Amino acid sequence: MKEMLQAMRDAALAAIRQAGDMEALEALRVRYLGKKGELTAVLKQMGRLSAQERPVIGQLANQIRAQVEAELDSRRAALADALLEARLKEEALDVTIPGQAPALGKKHVITTVLDEVTDIFVGMGFTIEDGPEIELTTYDFDRLNIPENHTVREWTDTFYISRDEKVHLRCQTSPVQVRVMDKTRPPIRILSPGRVYRKDEIDATHSPMFHQIEGLVVDRGITMGDLKGILNTLMQKLYGPDTVTRFRPHHFPFTEPSCEMDVQCFECRGKGCRVCKGEGWIEILGAGMVHPWVLEMSGIDPAEYSGFAFGVGLERLVMRRFNISDMRLLYENDVRFLDQF
Repeated sequence: MKEMLQAMRDAALAAIRQAGDMEALEALRVRYLGKKGELTAVLKQMGRLSAQERPVIGQLANQIRAQVEAELDSRRAALADALLEARLKEEALDVTIPGQAPALGKKHVITTVLDEVTDIFVGMGFTIEDGPEIELTTYDFDRLNIPENHTVREWTDTFYISRDEKVHLRCQTSPVQVRVMDKTRPPIRILSPGRVYRKDEIDATHSPMFHQIEGLVVDRGITMGDLKGILNTLMQKLYGPDTVTRFRPHHFPFTEPSCEMDVQCFECRGKGCRVCKGEGWIEILGAGMVHPWVLEMSGIDPAEYSGFAFGVGLERLVMRRFNISDMRLLYENDVRFLDQF
């Protein structure tokens, strides 16, 4: 029996050293040390031994069990280390591989030009004012000297919210000027950018929602020459000193006299195309001297003070700035388009 135990020990130790994974190692443990294992089977034969042989064989069996268990533990630790090493190699981060830069956002072209415009006017001493996009008819029409029969008051032109047509989405940022004149005494020099809403059909140069930048200056001795100088300065700083502009007489209820300013079409350079509708010019803004009645309604004496106001279509400034021929491109959120700027 002694020889049987020693032979089993040698076989078990050799097999354990050759075990390639944890499953094979567990199978060897069960084979040699389990309840139905080979060591247990040998020990069951101890009943045939004499009283003198039993202690000797029992002690040898315990030694063999201890040796096999120690070898199992050693091999188990070695396999665990090998698995960890393989995992570390497989999951290692190679810092020498070129990285992939994450996609970063950027300013929309509308925001870019808005920032440029506000910087220009802040540099000329203007402050930035804001107002509500849901406006009262009082501020958007009445206080701007717009008569009740004016077409802009029709439901076909304005997005009304209340049934009595007293509340609507603002058609312009001019109400901000009225609110400022109500709470501030001259001198006043403000810029009021923001979203406005009109029932325009969507085409290359129109949208029912667009952005407008309006300016207001009220002080003693303000003239039409000051207005033209400010607007020409804006265009030249945005588009370069060779920018071609023109001023045309026009009519607005809240300014007198009134004018419109155009810039030469960037698409055809004045020859006429679909963008400028064959005229060679693109209307950029309306402007004029603040109507005396508008000043009086805000408690400002028109005999002492005068002023000018203007409203710029921000989208048209953007189109001129980046040579974009269709306004709809600004709202389609196509990253391929935006990445060009």
